Amino acid sequence: MSSTYFPIFVDLNGQPVLVVGGGEVAARKIRLLLKACARVNVVASELNEELSGLASGGAIHHVGTAFDPVQMSGARLVIAATDDRDVNRAIAAASEAAGLLCNVVDDPQASRFITPSIIERAPITVAVSTAGVAPVLARRLRERIEALLPGGYGRVAEFMERHRDRVKQMPVEIRRQVWEDFLDGPGPERLLANDEVSAVFELESLLSGSAPRGEVYLVGAGPGDPDLLSFRALRLMQQCDVVLYDALIAPEILDLVRRDAERIYVGKRRAKHTLPQEEINSELVRLARQGKRVLRLKGGDPFVFGRGGEEIEELAEAGIPFQVVPGISAANGCAAYAGIPLTHRDHAQSCIFVTGHRRKDGQLDLHWDALARPGQTVVIYMGRTALAELCGQLVAHGLPDDWPAALIEQGTTRAQQVVTGTLSTLPEMVAARSDIDGASLVIVGEVVRLRERLKWFGPR
Repeated sequence: MSSTYFPIFVDLNGQPVLVVGGGEVAARKIRLLLKACARVNVVASELNEELSGLASGGAIHHVGTAFDPVQMSGARLVIAATDDRDVNRAIAAASEAAGLLCNVVDDPQASRFITPSIIERAPITVAVSTAGVAPVLARRLRERIEALLPGGYGRVAEFMERHRDRVKQMPVEIRRQVWEDFLDGPGPERLLANDEVSAVFELESLLSGSAPRGEVYLVGAGPGDPDLLSFRALRLMQQCDVVLYDALIAPEILDLVRRDAERIYVGKRRAKHTLPQEEINSELVRLARQGKRVLRLKGGDPFVFGRGGEEIEELAEAGIPFQVVPGISAANGCAAYAGIPLTHRDHAQSCIFVTGHRRKDGQLDLHWDALARPGQTVVIYMGRTALAELCGQLVAHGLPDDWPAALIEQGTTRAQQVVTGTLSTLPEMVAARSDIDGASLVIVGEVVRLRERLKWFGPR
């Protein structure tokens, strides 16, 4: 099936456009026309509230009469947007007789042109059309493209325009390669991070023939559900050259990384450290110095017990460009999927995050007096193996032994399991479960009681 439509972009800056209709349908078209800086003349006996405001403010010119073909004089385009099909078709016929292009809203057969679904990243505009046969599909495609194009991507086009003359000084056969290498390198990401100085450095390096610089993306992958990834995280995952990933990264998330990217497992589990942190830091620097785009993919959020601060300290000291993409932390994600709010007006006015990871001497270095207080929620990362001691210490420092507590294993995934009890019962309940051996989170506080009413994920 071939399309009879020829796609064009029309410059309507300061040009007159006639819109017939004063309701919501007309308003949708007029919003787009005003963004294109068109001079909009509206013919309608009545205007809705939005259009009345635009008319009183001088943004549009209102003609409060019935449609007359004379009103089309001088117009570049005509849009028929009344709620009367016969009137709309009469407007289309008059436009045809006058040699004007007319769009009849929701009537492609009567239209000489149609308006597409639009993705705007000024000065970039992406238009999607299904020739009027499936507008819902066009909107769905637009949504997917919206997710792929960063909101600030227009800055890349503006940068290329500003430096176009500089690149044109190069031989013709080099120009295209320079721009392709720039777009494939860290330059665009520097612009998206509002760092134009570094973007200029990247372009100048390419023009001088220098080896490209690498960059490190420190990306939080969230607690496990791939749907919780941010748009920015997904974009960087799909353009990296090499990925260093942890044991907590779900296979479904790793599958979203660029397929031909080199994969390096640096996972850490209790008593099974594949690569010491210092070596991970050095590896990030080494790979970036080779000109590679390095993805450091971490479970949860890089700055919440993720040691992300240590990694970027070394990158900064080595002069390696980097950016940090926050992820939904395990505390936020697992609590939400378990139906346990971290704060609640009636139960918890504050929330404290701590780690249950023991020191090298085997001790838990926590401020028990600050944790064993009512009116707050305590979230314990990596608390399963020390659960009995954690619960015992909280009771010893003032919390009642029937204080609510929960353990969430593999939160936000289809394998999620939630065990609820009290400080006195939870350790024994978890110990009796041979099927609980994965990444887990402990939540202590009165908010745990709300789970039975608020749980929504998984079987009810």
